[in-house]
Amino acid sequence: MRVQRWWLWGLALVSGVLQVLPFPIAGPVPVWRTAFAWLALTPLLLALVGRDDEAALPVRMGLALGYASGFVWYLGNCYWIFQTMHLYGGLAEPVAAGILVLFCLYLGLYHALFAGLVVLLRRSRLGRQGALLLSPFVWVAVELARARITGFPWDLLGNTQIDCPLLLRLAPWTGVFGLSFVVATVNALWLLRLQIRERRHTRLALTLAGVLLVAGYVALLHWWSTPAVAMPTATATLLQENLEVGAENTGPQESKQQMLQSFAYLSEHPAAQFLMGMPEQPGTPAVVMLRRHREADAVVPTDLVVWPESPAPFEESDPEFRTAMSQLARQQQAPVIVGNIGLERTEKNARGYLLYNSASLIAADGHFAARYDKIHLVPFGEYVPFARLFFFAKNLLNEVGTFDPGQRRTVFDLGGHRAGTFICYESVFGNEVRQFVREGAEVLVNISNDGWYGDTSAPWQHLNMVRMRAVENHRWVLRATNTGVTAAIDPWGRVMASAPRHVRTAITAHFGYEHGLTFYTAHGDVFAYLCLLVTVVSVAVGRLRMP
Repeated sequence: MRVQRWWLWGLALVSGVLQVLPFPIAGPVPVWRTAFAWLALTPLLLALVGRDDEAALPVRMGLALGYASGFVWYLGNCYWIFQTMHLYGGLAEPVAAGILVLFCLYLGLYHALFAGLVVLLRRSRLGRQGALLLSPFVWVAVELARARITGFPWDLLGNTQIDCPLLLRLAPWTGVFGLSFVVATVNALWLLRLQIRERRHTRLALTLAGVLLVAGYVALLHWWSTPAVAMPTATATLLQENLEVGAENTGPQESKQQMLQSFAYLSEHPAAQFLMGMPEQPGTPAVVMLRRHREADAVVPTDLVVWPESPAPFEESDPEFRTAMSQLARQQQAPVIVGNIGLERTEKNARGYLLYNSASLIAADGHFAARYDKIHLVPFGEYVPFARLFFFAKNLLNEVGTFDPGQRRTVFDLGGHRAGTFICYESVFGNEVRQFVREGAEVLVNISNDGWYGDTSAPWQHLNMVRMRAVENHRWVLRATNTGVTAAIDPWGRVMASAPRHVRTAITAHFGYEHGLTFYTAHGDVFAYLCLLVTVVSVAVGRLRMP
């Protein structure tokens, strides 16, 4: 007989709560709290596989338990959707809450899929042990589905270990999916029961196996030597505009000219003080840079200026904007990357033009040299997917952007070096960011407007995913955001310099140009697809015996 069902529901809900804890909740996550990742899935797995002497759950029950666990996880992890919709989208509280609930109900289906597959394996001839051993493969396969089908791979399990140097060794080979696999494996191992028949040399064999395992691991780490990180040889000026967005933009309104003047001045005279590490994290020191140019009006030299994606009304075709940016590039004698709106005339749609969320490169001589148009747009933020299906919510969706997706990735030529620029939401897609590096990017630039998230968990979650992209591709990432977190991230995911949030400022960050391709950069999500293959074959070969 199985335990009472209320106990199974309790395990599923507890698992959902535990899955929330290793991720940022309201600020940078303390390292100690990431330890919850190593047991967060265990209660759910226990509910799904039970004990050896218990009958297997019906698949529909497993689906329901996984669904409940997923709903709780998304509710706790993505609660910021309510604030984004209410404070910045201008929606009434009940409507914003309803959207959050619908979001959790939709994406909770992935946890249901995971749980359903585990129960299927439990009911097959593979049994309880086989289901547990295969559950990490199933978990990664479902994470891959989140990235490929829904296009929302937000906070994959492996991101909890961004501050674990030992596990990060996997990321350049497997991407974040390899870390998810290890964490999910440990969760399953808590429940495995190994029965070994005692024989004459059993203890000796086990001891030797343990010694060989440890020695092999040490040898592997030695062979898997840490790639050398190039010493910083360049400096970038990262601008943080700190513009209010949405319903919170109630203060005095700056004109476009005032914005351009303010931002240009900060780009030429960045703050002397920056944070050596994460903002709002205990122990992060503030450092004052010693500069040779101490005159008040002296322009601080730099190799690159980066302006973020923001709600500023900057259009690439606007003569006033183009003049200001050209003057800044010539004054700094350095290229400038700036977020703006790109427009192209076309006869392909009724509007007569295509509208892009773009990043433009202005060369050091002041000419507009290139533009990258954001490819992966934010659904219900920058466009409405399946707009005809949502005809009944026309008023609700009036504020949604009408951007068109870009068609190709553009790597910017900085004059001897190359940079790949990805915009905001694109940073959560490891398989897409790596393609900039494959095409020659020696440094990555991320521009973003995280002002829509407010003081929630989202800016910190977003930052950690950007840090993972740096590790996967072994590249520096220069990150300029509207309200924070603006930072320079080294190829091992460490925040080396940052600006305090919610302050209009600019910081000077040191960085280096990296060469060579990691296995992940060259081959992408091979490991995740291998997990998918193992999952499919296991379910097929298990010769399921359903009641």
